[in-house]
This record gives sequence, structure tokens and C-alpha cells, in this order.
Amino acid sequence: MIPGAVLGWDMGAALAMARALGIDLLIAAELLPEIEAVMVRKLNEQIGEGHG
Repeated sequence: MIPGAVLGWDMGAALAMARALGIDLLIAAELLPEIEAVMVRKLNEQIGEGHG
């Protein structure tokens, strides 16, 4: 954990949510890391802008 930064998602929770929504887990496991990387980068950019 780093104060003021997002490191990543709880993939277990993300996959559980995908399962609950009826999304194929193989597809979710393939796509979630790519989506996570973009979201983490964008969130940290926004956090950085707030401190500048």
C-alpha cells in the first residue's frame, strides 16, 4: 500500500463479480489485467494532478 496511489485491483473480487454477472471467467481472466493496467495508470494520473 502506498498513500496517495492505486496499485491494483483485487482480482479475486473482480472475477467473483464477473461470475455473478454471468461473464465467462476465461474471458474475464484474459481481459481484466489489461483493463486494470489502464485504470490504475489513469487513476494515478488523476491523483497526481490533485497534488500538483
